Amino acid sequence: MVRNPKLYLNDILSSIDKIFEFIQGFDFEDFVDDDKTSSAVIRKLEIIGEAVKNVPDEIKNQYPDIKWREIARMRDKLIHWYFGTDYDIVWKVLKDD
Repeated sequence: MVRNPKLYLNDILSSIDKIFEFIQGFDFEDFVDDDKTSSAVIRKLEIIGEAVKNVPDEIKNQYPDIKWREIARMRDKLIHWYFGTDYDIVWKVLKDD
């Protein structure tokens, strides 16, 4: 059974909302020092990346300004960083993208 694409989009939006909730009032040092928050944020980024991979091309093509491939690649990087996470990259994504 194919999942409704709206559910993937809702996963993306709710994960974004949670990330902003988690890092409210944080600077980079706070983020790195708080393992619970950084782990939760990274998990939400993984969810976003996985959901993006399941959004149909018809929808992606309607929003060409969204960096769909980069979002999916970020998920892959997070999943495959076996020996630690580059928090500088994660923080840059949170603050700049």
